[in-house]
Amino acid sequence: MGADPEMTPSPPRRLAPALILALGVIGISTGSIFARFADAPPLVISFYRTGIATAAMAPLVLLRCRGELSDLRGGDLLRVLLAGAFLALHFSTWITSLFYTSIASSVVIVQTIPVWTAILSPFVSGDRVSGTTWAGILLSFIGVVVIGAGDFALGGGALLGDLLALLGAWFATGYFLTGRVVRARVSLPVYSFLCYGAACLFLLAVIAPLGLPLRGFSGGTWGAFFGMALVSQIMGHSSYNWTLKYLSATVVAVALLGEPIGATLLARLFFGETLTAAKVAGGALILAGIVVAARGERT
Repeated sequence: MGADPEMTPSPPRRLAPALILALGVIGISTGSIFARFADAPPLVISFYRTGIATAAMAPLVLLRCRGELSDLRGGDLLRVLLAGAFLALHFSTWITSLFYTSIASSVVIVQTIPVWTAILSPFVSGDRVSGTTWAGILLSFIGVVVIGAGDFALGGGALLGDLLALLGAWFATGYFLTGRVVRARVSLPVYSFLCYGAACLFLLAVIAPLGLPLRGFSGGTWGAFFGMALVSQIMGHSSYNWTLKYLSATVVAVALLGEPIGATLLARLFFGETLTAAKVAGGALILAGIVVAARGERT
């Protein structure tokens, strides 16, 4: 899965990667809010999140990208399907972890994604990680720890939740690195459509033998499903997938660390959760780390 020597083209001037990443952070930050409103098992939430997103993209892709779809085969097709499998596994493990350990513990552990991505990027995608980028990763991660400090749970159930969150981080790392390689040659609509569709089918293959319900939900839960699909998935994840063509997987993963900031602000708005001094300080560290990491990428 080595990188093409020219896999990082110059981004269009009208669409700065920083702006698209910012939109991605806003979109993906809504995921935990919609999940709170959805009264359904985690695997079912993940299934509808990816399934509705796939269905929403289908008309555009099938009408305008039919030629690219028919030409996609071999290694690139397998990599897109692999990215979908990683995405399904990420959602399955991370969302399930929220039912065993505290939200703060889960978020802190799953946000180690940039660390694993930085370690593996030179071997998988050929992207070299500068010292400045490493400094940004460390600064951002300290900010995440500050936000979650004091809310780590103890006990056997919590330990299982922490392990599931760690697995979620590893699977997300595979998702970003695989996408970094294949996005150099596959357009965003085709990549996202096939990736989300594959994730949906993988999740269905797990849900079916477990006998989990796929019907009978309230209108509020269905609204949460559509919100996660259209905002969290299409706006959030697709923005990240767009930037993977122009930025290293490490920097895109570091931008993920902005999610706790957005989720915290939204939780205050919708659920009245307290905005503590630790959350403000941690948020400032995360933003500073993202800026530092981006400067390292540009260098």
